[in-house]
Amino acid sequence: MSVRTVLFLPIATLALAACGNLSQDQRNTATGAVLGGVAGSILTGGSTAGTVGGAVIGGVIGDKVEEKKK
Repeated sequence: MSVRTVLFLPIATLALAACGNLSQDQRNTATGAVLGGVAGSILTGGSTAGTVGGAVIGGVIGDKVEEKKK
C-alpha cells in the first residue's frame, strides 16, 4: 500500500463522517463539487485550474438539482 493511500483513507473517512447531518441540497452541492473536480482534473490532465473550475461548476450544478417530487 502506498503512502498516499495510507494518508487518504483516514482523511476520506473523516470527511464522509462529517456529511451525516447535511440537508439534501447540501449533499447535492458537495456531490456535484466532488464529481466536477474529478472530471475537471481528468479533462485537463490534472491541472489545478481545471480541478478547481470543475469543482465550482459541479457544485453550482449540484445546488440546482432538485429532489424528485413523489
